[in-house]
Amino acid sequence: MVIGHKDDVVAVIHNDGVNVIGTSLKKAIGPEEGWEDYVLRFVEVAPKGQSFDHIHPWPHINYYIKGNGMLTIEGEQYPVCEGMYSFVPADKQHQWKNTSDEKLEFICIVPKEGHK
Repeated sequence: MVIGHKDDVVAVIHNDGVNVIGTSLKKAIGPEEGWEDYVLRFVEVAPKGQSFDHIHPWPHINYYIKGNGMLTIEGEQYPVCEGMYSFVPADKQHQWKNTSDEKLEFICIVPKEGHK
């Protein structure tokens, strides 16, 4: 059994100042905690920040906790905000951008091979 709070999970910061700005990732539950095939992560994108623009062979399942942003999939832009959810299929270009002055926070579930 695992019980915790997202604020207590250590963040891995991603920020190269060009392609990725103000993005952090917090792993909460995965194989080490007993969920053998998947990983639950918390993603935070700073105001006006953005994630990698990338493609990989696994999907993302997301639930938006706080803030407002834009999810781009294969060049199509989709506004996202608190209470929304999204599915990003495998092998599709995607990127998140924070379009607000507050932090964009969301849950991201990927297969274990998707968490590096």
